[in-house]
Amino acid sequence: MFTNFNIQDFVSCFFVLFAIIDLPGAIPIILNLRKKGKSIKPKKTSLLSLLMFFVFFYVGDAFLSLFSVDITSFAIAGSLIIFVMAIEMILDIEIFKSNADAPKDSSFFPVVFPLLAGAGALTTILSLNSQYAAINILLAIVLNCVCIYIALKLTKYIERLLGAGGIYLMKKFFGIILLAISVKLFTTNMTFLIEKILDVKII
Repeated sequence: MFTNFNIQDFVSCFFVLFAIIDLPGAIPIILNLRKKGKSIKPKKTSLLSLLMFFVFFYVGDAFLSLFSVDITSFAIAGSLIIFVMAIEMILDIEIFKSNADAPKDSSFFPVVFPLLAGAGALTTILSLNSQYAAINILLAIVLNCVCIYIALKLTKYIERLLGAGGIYLMKKFFGIILLAISVKLFTTNMTFLIEKILDVKII
């Protein structure tokens, strides 16, 4: 397996995934969730992200097929959740309401999914799987999950460094970036879905 390792391919996979996961953009959301009293555990979050990535790498297509869901529909669903989260950040409103039954631990939802290991990142893993050797992708996933752990451990220091004003500006800026990503993810996959429907009708 390690005979297929290529440092250039590994670096390419790492940076593609790092850009899609968008840790800097996730930090304001994580800080906002903690401000609401939600618990986000660095170790648990990074391990759950790793598990999501690995499972999807090996059985992603089969898992979605089990529920008769294609990757395009999955990506559209993820984009809608990201869209709502971006609106919360930009407009300072609360759409995801907390209730008595809602768990305080937000490590999995919405941090792991759909924020970090969301539709965009999972779709990217499937795309990389068709271009690079498995070892390069898996090592890139592991390193990205290490970065997730480090970033979550440092969020309190980042908050202290930037202060309330800096965090507020960061939240607004990355809210707009997140909104743009959700719109792009939605329109791209909706186009694919419409083309697929039209092709089926023509046939």
